[in-house]
Amino acid sequence: MADEALFLLLHNELVSGVYKSAEQGEVENGRCITKLENMGFRVGQGLIERFTKDTARFKDELDIMKFICKDFWTTVFKKQIDNLRTNHQGIYVLQDNKFRLLTQMSAGKQYLEHASKVNFR
Repeated sequence: MADEALFLLLHNELVSGVYKSAEQGEVENGRCITKLENMGFRVGQGLIERFTKDTARFKDELDIMKFICKDFWTTVFKKQIDNLRTNHQGIYVLQDNKFRLLTQMSAGKQYLEHASKVNFR
């Protein structure tokens, strides 16, 4: 339980710190999002490398996605993915209906003013 609280606090402080630097004119908003995406990519890549170092190679993309949905997600977020979908053309959609890192943001209306400024690809 303590690990979860620390993780959530660290995540909130990282996001808050990056956006505060943008508000103070240090970095424009688009670069803030890129900075957060890069941090998330590096952390995710490091976690995946650690979790898979002692496992056999995956046979195909579907095996990779199954590993992420069952083993990785369960270890990091203490639950499995709610739904995994594919269009059978290399596109996978993972659905987590109670994603911890977004539930606090979606509970209040204080972030609505920022929502229109953020463009997700």
